Amino acid sequence: MPALAEAFREHGYDGASLAVLSKATGLGKGSLYNFFPGGKEEMMAAVLDDIDRWFADAIFRPLEDISSPAKAIGLMFDVVSAYFQSGRRVCIIGSLGLNAAGEVFAARVRQYFARWIGAVARCLERGSVPPALAVEHAEEAISGIQGAIVLTRALGDEAAFARVVDRLRSSLLDALDRSG
Repeated sequence: MPALAEAFREHGYDGASLAVLSKATGLGKGSLYNFFPGGKEEMMAAVLDDIDRWFADAIFRPLEDISSPAKAIGLMFDVVSAYFQSGRRVCIIGSLGLNAAGEVFAARVRQYFARWIGAVARCLERGSVPPALAVEHAEEAISGIQGAIVLTRALGDEAAFARVVDRLRSSLLDALDRSG
C-alpha cells in the first residue's frame, strides 16, 4: 500500500499508469490486477482507505479524545508536519480534489476534509470557542495546511511550511486562550 500511495502522490491519479504502479510496487501488471481486479480505481480506493485509517488514528481520534484541547491541537500540528514531511509530501486527497480524476472520488475527498474540519472545530468548542468561530478557525487551519504544502513544493522551501503551520498553531491556541 505505501508504494501505491507514493506512486499516486508522485504522479497523480491520471499520471500513475499501470506501468508506473507496477514499477513502484515491484509487481507485474497481472499481479496488480490479481490483487485489484477493479484496476487503478480500486487501487486508489484502497490507498484512500489506508489514508483514512491513518488519519482516524493519528489525527481525528486525538482531536476527539484528548481531554486538553490545546494538547490535541499541538499534537495535530506535530503529526501533520511529520506526515507531510514539512510540506515535501503531497496530500493525495487534496490533489484528487483539484483535478477531473477526483470526480470519481469526490465524496471521499469531501468526507475527508469535512471530518478533519469537524474534528478541529469540536476540539476548539470543547475549549469554549463559540461554534461558528470554531468552524472558521478549523477551515482556516485545514486550508492553510493544504496551501502550505502547495507553497512549499512550488517554492522548494520547507521553511515556508513550518512558518505557515506555526502561525496556524498559534492562531488556534490563541483562540483557545481567549475563550478559556
